[in-house]
Amino acid sequence: MPILTRLSVVPLAAAVCIAAEVPLYQQFLSPASPQEVVAARKADRVAWVDYAEGKRNAYTAVAPLFTPVRLTNFQKDDGIMMSGIRISDDGSTVIFIRGGAPNRDGWFANPTADPTGPEHAVWAARTNGAGGAWRVAEATNPELAPDGSAILFVKAGQIFRAKVTPVKPASEADRGEKALITEWGVQSDPKWSPDGRRIAFVSTRTDHSFIAVYDVATRLVKYMSPSVDFDTMPMWMPDSKHLVFVRRPGLPFGQQSQAGSGALGLPNGPAFQAAPAAPATAATGGRGGGRGGRGASATTAQAATNPPATAPAATNNSPGLMRATFRGGYTLAVYKADVTTGDAQEVWHNQPNDTIAANIGSAQLAGEYVIFPFGVGGGRGGRGGRGNGAAPAATENQAPQDEWDRYYALHITDASARPVLLTTTDGLIENQTSVALSADGKTFYYCTNAKDIERRHIWAVPAAGGTPVQITTGEGVETYPAPLASGKYLATLSADWRMPQSLGMWKIGAEGPVGPAQAQKIIFPAQRPGFPIEAHVKPEVVITKAADGLEIHNQLFLPKDLKPGERRPAIVFVHGGPVRQMMPAYHYMQFYHWAYGINQWLANQGYVVMSINYRGGVGYGRSFRAAPNTGGAGNSEYQDVVAGGKYLQSRPDVDPNRIGIWGLSYGGVLTSQALARNSDIFKAGVDLAGVHLWGSSLDPAAVSYQSSTIGAIDGWKSPVLLIQGDDDRNVAFQQMTGLVQLLRQRDVYYELIVFPDDTHESLLHSRWMYTLGRMETFLHRFLWETPASTNQ
Repeated sequence: MPILTRLSVVPLAAAVCIAAEVPLYQQFLSPASPQEVVAARKADRVAWVDYAEGKRNAYTAVAPLFTPVRLTNFQKDDGIMMSGIRISDDGSTVIFIRGGAPNRDGWFANPTADPTGPEHAVWAARTNGAGGAWRVAEATNPELAPDGSAILFVKAGQIFRAKVTPVKPASEADRGEKALITEWGVQSDPKWSPDGRRIAFVSTRTDHSFIAVYDVATRLVKYMSPSVDFDTMPMWMPDSKHLVFVRRPGLPFGQQSQAGSGALGLPNGPAFQAAPAAPATAATGGRGGGRGGRGASATTAQAATNPPATAPAATNNSPGLMRATFRGGYTLAVYKADVTTGDAQEVWHNQPNDTIAANIGSAQLAGEYVIFPFGVGGGRGGRGGRGNGAAPAATENQAPQDEWDRYYALHITDASARPVLLTTTDGLIENQTSVALSADGKTFYYCTNAKDIERRHIWAVPAAGGTPVQITTGEGVETYPAPLASGKYLATLSADWRMPQSLGMWKIGAEGPVGPAQAQKIIFPAQRPGFPIEAHVKPEVVITKAADGLEIHNQLFLPKDLKPGERRPAIVFVHGGPVRQMMPAYHYMQFYHWAYGINQWLANQGYVVMSINYRGGVGYGRSFRAAPNTGGAGNSEYQDVVAGGKYLQSRPDVDPNRIGIWGLSYGGVLTSQALARNSDIFKAGVDLAGVHLWGSSLDPAAVSYQSSTIGAIDGWKSPVLLIQGDDDRNVAFQQMTGLVQLLRQRDVYYELIVFPDDTHESLLHSRWMYTLGRMETFLHRFLWETPASTNQ
């Protein structure tokens, strides 16, 4: 093969596909698809964010007809993300964020190279459609007032408020340009009271934190029973006169690491270690310093009760010196505060060495119950970072391994209560978008793959405990449960094997909120013009076995026109994450929604396609998720890809010498691994933003180097199409830069597409169309046009 390289640094204009006929891949990715849905607490109204060929807009619908109404008019494929939609309790106002998160240098993505700079702000609209949408303030993670009149947000460690009004407020404080609340320390987690008259927040002071309440009318701040401990997670009770919070012990001497001034009463903390100067943080507003934020507070508090392995070795075993507990040995307490007086009383605490309520996080208040997630053992669990170890063995004070995610309810007014398991079903509950409380707080809804491991459905259970019941059924996938205020309806994001993600409305059955729902009504989109629904094939679930015997679940897409005796080219798809699970249906995450559509398109083009759910992904239990020796610790997941390739080679309808592979992110990792380690199996690949060197060691003897693509680079013979944006926030662009140097020196054919100022998954629909056009040509050249194998 002649050694040629095709390079493309693609400006916006060049990425626009111009053709007399709409390409089929564009048709597969053409439908409008909702991506988030929320419901008002006091009105049967929903709101959602929609993506339609790069145009992102907010919509709303109200009972009983649920006719969609578009609230915004963003009609350009401009790469500006829309997310974080919220709706006021009365359903009158919707807010959302336009723009993505900053990169490591604080820069917001600007894929169109707009010389005025990128957009990042909170916007709002009235659900009655009056006045259109308007910009409110530059902010992140806004907290909307119950009546929709204002938002709260944290900036530089202080709390800001911006009025939600289309007329620009006169006051800097009302425009969100000046802090509403400035206190010592770092403020975080602001929460409106249900009546909107008060604001609760956390004030962190490095070794302890307070719950404070701000009175909007009097502008007075009151602290709730301040102590030396960490108080976090304020949760308002319905009467707006009381709130509940969690208390953990403050830092003991042995973990205090503050830098002193040298004065008599201001020495260095016993755990202080001088460190190189770091860039100043954004936190200002007084001497408190600290790390602030709900997560940081909880983490610091947990460290106080469980000293890290890197803490200085104890030279004094005096009780309370190195590890902090409350009197009696417990480490977590729930308090109920009267916000008028500031007095708080302990209403519940955990047990010494508690295995379930050792650390409550992401809690929700449901009447007299606190509902919280808890997972036991299993290394990396159902989500999170890569990690590399096997699940740790259970210890004396650790609950036994549990393969699945769990939610518990705690009766906080009963001092003797123990957490009650709500989710007795065995299945994945992926994150906080997978759960919801009914407006009256009596029913807990959750999304899981229990009883249908390849898909997702919605279940419900009484918040006080009981038997869970499956609410949604069928061969589809339902996510993002959003129960409506009246308790008569449940909104979900719904999809199936030939229906892209849509907004479904389920009428709760006659048996009540914890009972099967009636068949859903798809309320959005109303139609999908040009969408090739009849071109779809129903994927088959195929199970392969890796070399070590582990069973791997895959989806197989067979072309409709496949005839007996034919041997077609085949393509493997490997998802990213790796904490993902592909399903025999359109996915609920945007890129994987596209990936499923792309796999359908490839099958329509005549390829046999297989999507592999390799170890390290979610959906098949915690042990599968936390499989040993993955990633840079041994690359054990790659054997699942090899098993898939060999399975395809063994099929009588696949040409064993014409198999390709594609994937993004971790899928790019495995694509490059396949091309480097097994060019004998994988004859071409499309690597989008893959990692090619685990860690930073270049020692050929290092496990991380041997586990990396570059550790096998001399075996790479197959051609590859490489694609990445240079503002990638997930995988450093240097991974692509370094790989290209290695391919050049080995005369490996590659084509390269670089998208300036774009991110891990391109923000411009036009660039995806350009990518798929190039991918179509590349795969056709190196798989379809390659002479068919003659061996049987």
